[in-house]
Amino acid sequence: MGIIKFFSAMESKYQYDLFVIGGGSGGLASSKMSSDFGLRVGLADFVQPSPQGSTWGLGGTCVNVGCIPKKMMHCAALFAELRHDFVAAGWNFNPEISHDWVKLREGVQKFVKRLNTVHENNLKGKNVQYYNKYASFVDQHTVELTDAQGGKETVTAENILITVGGRPNYPDCPGGREYTISSDDIFALEKPPGKTLVIGASYVALECSGFLSGFGYDVTVLVRSVLLREYDQEMAQKIGRYMEKHGTKFIYEATPTKIEKTEDGRLRVTWKGKDGEHSDVFDTVFSAIGRSALTKGLNLEAVGVKVASNGKVIVKDDDKTTVDNIYSLGDCAEGRPEFTPTAIMAGRFLARRLTGRSTRLMNYAYNPVTVFTPLEYGCIGYTEEKAKSDFPNDITVFYTGLKPLEWILNPARESDACFAKLIVRTSDDRVIGLHYLGPYAGEITQGYAVAMLKGVTKDEFDITGAIHPTISEEMIRMTQKKDLGAAPKLSLIHI
Repeated sequence: MGIIKFFSAMESKYQYDLFVIGGGSGGLASSKMSSDFGLRVGLADFVQPSPQGSTWGLGGTCVNVGCIPKKMMHCAALFAELRHDFVAAGWNFNPEISHDWVKLREGVQKFVKRLNTVHENNLKGKNVQYYNKYASFVDQHTVELTDAQGGKETVTAENILITVGGRPNYPDCPGGREYTISSDDIFALEKPPGKTLVIGASYVALECSGFLSGFGYDVTVLVRSVLLREYDQEMAQKIGRYMEKHGTKFIYEATPTKIEKTEDGRLRVTWKGKDGEHSDVFDTVFSAIGRSALTKGLNLEAVGVKVASNGKVIVKDDDKTTVDNIYSLGDCAEGRPEFTPTAIMAGRFLARRLTGRSTRLMNYAYNPVTVFTPLEYGCIGYTEEKAKSDFPNDITVFYTGLKPLEWILNPARESDACFAKLIVRTSDDRVIGLHYLGPYAGEITQGYAVAMLKGVTKDEFDITGAIHPTISEEMIRMTQKKDLGAAPKLSLIHI
């Protein structure tokens, strides 16, 4: 035991200095760093099965049923388009090949399980006591832990961190929970999904429908209102058009009213649309209509931790809840973005504050995001809609169409699919929004976040040297102003 931990153990009347409820990205990051700084740390994580019986190991949504398996399947689906580029580039092979779902699923799950083991070993190596048990509050310093067999024990802690994340919602209609799968299930699905109906228009809905279409499955997306509601709508519409052109079908202004199992084991879905009621039969129905925080069952009301109407924990800027020694961050905290990197960073900042090493608070502005649709979408900062609402008559939008050099040899590649724009606050020339639609969006967007966090101006973009020929250079070559009303000029990267 280190000297800091020795004195901590001698002086505290609690078993732990910090106890973390939830083994996702934020909880793991905070627990490990807190232990590094000398705190005695325990962590509880327990995955309750999905309605279809899916469960998984330590690591939370990102590792098991989110970012990691999603990106692996997205990349696998991109190969379907790249095979035609290979032929156009002179490679002699038959592009009419089929996809093996089972082989991909086995590879993805093997890697996920490896990560589960890595996370468990990391906790052990950091001297964080891991409990594979369900946690609920007894009082503000006491947590009851229940294992899979119903066995119970209690632990005490000076500070407690709630990082339980969320789980998918299901359609509120007959059969909506009984017969649909979600992101909890899709990445470990034993058999190929076949003809699939995706309910929802979230980034999860579009990412998953995108890779399923890429594998060659018949995919229809049932959209209640608009695509990617929280994102820039010009970009969202371009994503929808690209996906439609590449085989994904969309039904707009429609909601499911009934899901039934047919005699042959398939699923008949009835939905209400703008022109009446319709139905069709599918092999798989996938729900992606948002997520809810996993705060029910924590017994928060017994200790005075308040939650919002959506079930998320109400927190202050320093991640404190309405009880001073109880904190919350990540997807289950009200007003926080539901992304892994922000949860990790917030968890580490909290560890530093708890040990007196820093007073820094998490800055949620200008965090980069990428939606891994077939044509990837990367963004930082303001959407065009939000910018014009918050800064009326003070916004200039620069934009360009582009065709990557990687696409030039394949005549089937569209000239008008890729697109980029910068949103500039005119009064101080600051770039407050960056949006890019095209290949490698995550890699391209990441670096600009540093500059935007530091307040980069459009003039500084303009005087920055370019790496040529690259897609990213288009972000610093934009001169066309959107408010002039003309269609975007096509920028050819090889010129």
